[in-house]
Amino acid sequence: MSAHRIEIARYTARWGDGPVTIGDAMDFWSFAAGAANVIMQLSRPGVGHGVVESTVESGNLMKHPWKRARTTFTYLAVAIRGTDEDRAAFRAAVDGVHRQVKSGPSSPVRYNAFDRDLQMWVAACLFVGLEDTYQLLRGPMTPEQREQFYRSAWSLGTTLQVTEDQWPATRDEFDDYWVAACAQVAIDPVVRDYLMDMVDLRMINPLLAASFRPLLRFLTAGFLAPVFRDALGVSWGAMRQWWFERLFLVVALVNRFLPEFVRQAGTFLLLADVRTRVRRHRRLV
Repeated sequence: MSAHRIEIARYTARWGDGPVTIGDAMDFWSFAAGAANVIMQLSRPGVGHGVVESTVESGNLMKHPWKRARTTFTYLAVAIRGTDEDRAAFRAAVDGVHRQVKSGPSSPVRYNAFDRDLQMWVAACLFVGLEDTYQLLRGPMTPEQREQFYRSAWSLGTTLQVTEDQWPATRDEFDDYWVAACAQVAIDPVVRDYLMDMVDLRMINPLLAASFRPLLRFLTAGFLAPVFRDALGVSWGAMRQWWFERLFLVVALVNRFLPEFVRQAGTFLLLADVRTRVRRHRRLV
């Protein structure tokens, strides 16, 4: 798995040996891996070109970065912490957008936003990202906890069109799926330019972007496994890895002493916003 998952030599001490769920991974520090996860998702050509070529302007990251970020983080909040009613409402809203996302005559690859295989890939990327950040913040899981965490994560896909029988039955079988799926990773120049513009924050105020760009580049490369770094053409090394691990040892220590309502405040606020929008018949995405 060394080419397909990030490798961490030193984790923080484990918080506890009790039951876990993917809801525990929604601490706000986890969103430090957000840009890396977008790269992972879009490294599958059907997803990458589906996003880059999309004619849905309201969801265009380069034109509406804050709205796009809100929609993505809200999906995670709904899929992981939401009720069945929350998920049904958000699924209907996302489906309305996805109906407009399909390849055209000039598209270099065929894609459709309702393709369950592509949706499974996106859900798998989300799972991998949350598992990585969770263990950096809370320490390595036991085998039993890994299974609990994995099984609780299926709503990342089943909130849309992914069915439960698509998910590999066990955490070990997911590793087999992941290695095979990563064989389809390929980033062409068109998608690469889009992703590098995202990492360089070309879509926000230049002064604000200049302040955050170095940190975002560092975090993004750190959260990418070698297969994704190689496809994107970004470098990494032992010294950067050392600093990456030490940074998260400090972050994990701070995170340990924060109450849940602080660590996951963003998730609870996004869920409240969804429910308010549903009551007032406002758009969700």
